[in-house]
Amino acid sequence: MKYQQLTKEQLEEFHEEFAVFLASQQITKEEWEDIKTNKPEVAEDELNLFSDVVWHKVLDNVYYLEHFSQKSLNLFKCLDDQIQRIVVQVDKFDFDFLDKDDFNWFLDQSKDPSISYFRGQKVYSSERNLELFDLIQKGSVISKGELFNAIEKLL
Repeated sequence: MKYQQLTKEQLEEFHEEFAVFLASQQITKEEWEDIKTNKPEVAEDELNLFSDVVWHKVLDNVYYLEHFSQKSLNLFKCLDDQIQRIVVQVDKFDFDFLDKDDFNWFLDQSKDPSISYFRGQKVYSSERNLELFDLIQKGSVISKGELFNAIEKLL
């Protein structure tokens, strides 16, 4: 398995796609029920394969990721051959990016001297989608890139 098996809730969201996936493997609904009951290891393999297909398709369409923590904001632009990163840090004693009021202060005071910006980029050291999946596993969320692009213009 390349990524991670979808959760029960995620599989329920993709139930129609999963039915098409099974049909593409020439597995009928009745055969699937039999496999789940009598060959759980085969069912597990099919679920793993389907999960990888879904994750691969999702990750192919990820272009921006964001990771918020108390003292820093990590923004990623995910290109085909490299990933660009902007890190924002606020040097104020009780500042917390996870607090709505503090985050709004940051948006309004983006040029305050207590705010530091860092930029970098790197070529992927492994497969692009695996690196993006790793960032998601570590708490990054997929975004549309508005914050990355706004801060990039600011810089």
